[in-house]
Amino acid sequence: MIAEKKNYITIPNLLGFYRLFMFPVILCFILTGKENLFAIFLVINLLTDVADGIIARKFNLVTEFGARLDSMADNFTYLLAFTGIFVFKLDDFQPHIFSFVLWFFLMISTVIMSLIKFRRFSSFHLYSFKIGGYIQGFFFIVLFSYGFVTPLYYFMVVWGILASLEHITIQLIIKEMRSNAKGLYWILKEKNTENQQVDSYS
Repeated sequence: MIAEKKNYITIPNLLGFYRLFMFPVILCFILTGKENLFAIFLVINLLTDVADGIIARKFNLVTEFGARLDSMADNFTYLLAFTGIFVFKLDDFQPHIFSFVLWFFLMISTVIMSLIKFRRFSSFHLYSFKIGGYIQGFFFIVLFSYGFVTPLYYFMVVWGILASLEHITIQLIIKEMRSNAKGLYWILKEKNTENQQVDSYS
């Protein structure tokens, strides 16, 4: 259950607003070829994403508004990450372009499906996406500080593909958008409970 709070000026929300504010700034770093600045501030964005979730849960600051804001900021951060890879690191990804495009396509599909079916960005915050975010953050740090590590790349991509498929499956199952859905297991468990309640009344 999400605790609704009237105060929108919270630390988690400010971190979300920061990521949105930094979108055009980091995009300028990409367009002007400033790879180091792009990498540094992208990693900061990823770290603030981790921080706002931890703070929100620890201090009971989880709200519907915050969940939507966080998801929107995440989508823009992913867009920056993919754009930066195409601009700065495409040569490293060329031998693995099929898996990369597949992952990108599935990620975009989760956003498009949500906008079409629910007319808003999704705010599931699935555990698989949260863990995937940690893996991706680590991969980007390694990529821009050390280089392309193939086993780490495939671990990240396979996890990302599976998380996206879970996300799409949930969108197909549910009738209304919800925040903090956790994962497919919890959705199916909830539906099973609802079905049992219906059966008990029939």
